[in-house]
Amino acid sequence: MQTEGLYLYCFREKTKDAPAIATKGIDGKGEVFALPYRELEAIVSKVSLEEFGSSEIQKRAQEDLIWIKEKALIHEKVIEEAMRNKDNSLSIIPMRFGTIFKEKTGLEETLNKDYAKIKEVLDKIRGKQEWSVKIYLKDKQRFEQTVKEKNEVIKGKEKEIASLPEGIAFFIEEELKEAISKESDKALNNIVEILFERLGKSAVASVKNKILGKELTGRHEPMVLNTAYLISEDKIEDFKRELDDLNQQIQTKGFYLEYSGPWPVYNFTSY
Repeated sequence: MQTEGLYLYCFREKTKDAPAIATKGIDGKGEVFALPYRELEAIVSKVSLEEFGSSEIQKRAQEDLIWIKEKALIHEKVIEEAMRNKDNSLSIIPMRFGTIFKEKTGLEETLNKDYAKIKEVLDKIRGKQEWSVKIYLKDKQRFEQTVKEKNEVIKGKEKEIASLPEGIAFFIEEELKEAISKESDKALNNIVEILFERLGKSAVASVKNKILGKELTGRHEPMVLNTAYLISEDKIEDFKRELDDLNQQIQTKGFYLEYSGPWPVYNFTSY
């Protein structure tokens, strides 16, 4: 019975001067190495199928989140190391966590079948970097108050309440609260869309990602925008300066921006 397989971290173009990967594999023991195939390399490590079989990983995902988090961090660390060359970044296609082949021949069949697509994606992202941009709303109450002061719909509701008897006004006040919430959400969505499109002008490609909850961000402020941008390497410094300038501008309106990168190109490498 076969007990060992190959855990796949990423694909990259074959290079002569790519440094060896020092990080141990997903099991914390095995060496990470490059498996060459024509002009490509698959970055892999050997793993026990008993510990890392698909059914076992699915079981761990439901029962042992600490184990999954630990292994996911190793997965990410290997990919980040695989994309760094001595002088610049290598174009890579990162794999999802838990991509395992029972045999080397299975991986080679995948490389052969998808070779043209993999090369096409690598060509598309060569000389480019993925950067993450997240925007948070620092003070929701302050933002709603600003909307309340400027919004004509809300002003109209307030005038209506002021002219009504106290008993009836109570019911209209509930409508006012709903109107404030609705108009605030609309104003927030408009601002977020403007910011997303503004930054996208400097990017080759952009994507909106899922908004993360406070339990994942570790921040008290709610996230209102979670994006990724694919930026040409010769425009990175201009992009970062624009982010810093934008952050100063939006902080006066109760927002806060943070950015990080370069990251493995997860958002722009489907093939």
